[in-house]
Amino acid sequence: MNDTAEGPFAVTVPPGYRVGGWEVREPLASGAFASVYAARRAEPPRTEPGGDGLPDEVPREAALKFLPTGTRTPRQLRHLQDLARRELEVHRKLRRPRLIRMFEALTVDDPERPALDGATVLVLERAQTSLDTLLARNGPAPLPGGPALLAQICEGLAQLHGAGWVHGDLKPGNVLLMPDGTVRLGDFNLAAELEGTHAYAPAFATPDYTPPELLWAELDERGQQVRTSGDLWAFGVVAHLVLTGSPPLPGATPAARRESLLSYARGSLDLRLSAALPEAWRPLVADCLARTHEERAAHDAVSLLRRAEDAAGTDRSPGLPRLRPRRLRGRLVLGAAAGAVAATLGVGLVAFDRAPGDGAPRTSGGYERCSRGNVCFFSERDGGGEMCNWWDNERDWLSGRVVCGWGEKKAPRSVFNNGYTKDEPYHDVRFYRKADYRGRLGCVPAGEKRDLPRDTGTVRSVEWETSCAP
Repeated sequence: MNDTAEGPFAVTVPPGYRVGGWEVREPLASGAFASVYAARRAEPPRTEPGGDGLPDEVPREAALKFLPTGTRTPRQLRHLQDLARRELEVHRKLRRPRLIRMFEALTVDDPERPALDGATVLVLERAQTSLDTLLARNGPAPLPGGPALLAQICEGLAQLHGAGWVHGDLKPGNVLLMPDGTVRLGDFNLAAELEGTHAYAPAFATPDYTPPELLWAELDERGQQVRTSGDLWAFGVVAHLVLTGSPPLPGATPAARRESLLSYARGSLDLRLSAALPEAWRPLVADCLARTHEERAAHDAVSLLRRAEDAAGTDRSPGLPRLRPRRLRGRLVLGAAAGAVAATLGVGLVAFDRAPGDGAPRTSGGYERCSRGNVCFFSERDGGGEMCNWWDNERDWLSGRVVCGWGEKKAPRSVFNNGYTKDEPYHDVRFYRKADYRGRLGCVPAGEKRDLPRDTGTVRSVEWETSCAP
């Protein structure tokens, strides 16, 4: 998605047009298959006595993404419907701090406008800008605050991959910056859910961010096979751009860079990273830009996240807000990289008074140790003993992203779901005796603190759900 209001839009929507309870305002961005417009709530989309029926956190202003299904050929319609389905599926299944949030999905009913009639409209968080715009403004030079941004992009990939999805079109235009300076990944119409080690996606990805193996990828009725290693390649390209101001492969035009990619894939061109690339980032970027999938598959988004955090000097935390204060030599300061991000965006930073947990055992206090946005398990009754906490789904808490060492042999005795409210789609938490969400042990509703029976058994995986009901 290009963050520009100039040039032709894939979907033209006049100012003042009404969709549901939203009024379209100025255009924000457009890609080949969709366009995004600013919007303001003109009236409540749902009416309830005493209020507008929407959660308190739904803003008065949002971004409307129009995915058209109007006057197209049958083949084009199938493609557009597939893209809309993919994006909707990601938003409905995943709720992660580094992924742009969807508030509702609407369908245009306007036979008098055939190009709009039947279009899917996603009501999304409105970002302040995109990484694409920041890079364009900054010119061919390292982006101030770039390392902190890259660490957050890595975190978004770790969340997406951990939930079993491939983004498929990671690029600066799909990296969104919020008013507080934090990062969200967006534009999921090429995203694909993994089936083992592979997923299937349309062959529409942006050439500059396409990994070498997809140059010759075969297509079948389901699309082309994609893997998480393709997102790692795209991250390497983005990181090189952010940290040096230039792409990693030579060429003044997309066509010339594609020829360089072909030569690199065939082994006739070596990768020559820019001398401007900071030394701390060179091994990470080189691993992301390895020539083959097999070489890149030796790494994953979680390991890259930890390396990116080390290279950027940011704190390690699996939850939001990442831009939190840290104590240096007895005084409370904000990370320099985080401050640079805010300076680049022209926004202020808030000194948050909480730091979401990292899953490590804690042994003092009770339920109050469980940070907002987490589900916490305790080794003793009433929130006592050791604690391990998660903010995301965890397929295996013994070997996953957040490891709970004491949980291997000791069953938890109490739990606190201090996560989302019931206004959120996924607010209750199920927990299982086996990895990959098998062998259900129980479920804890939003806001509930509970002692667990002695025969609960050890817990291996946890998953956020819409309800504890069977």
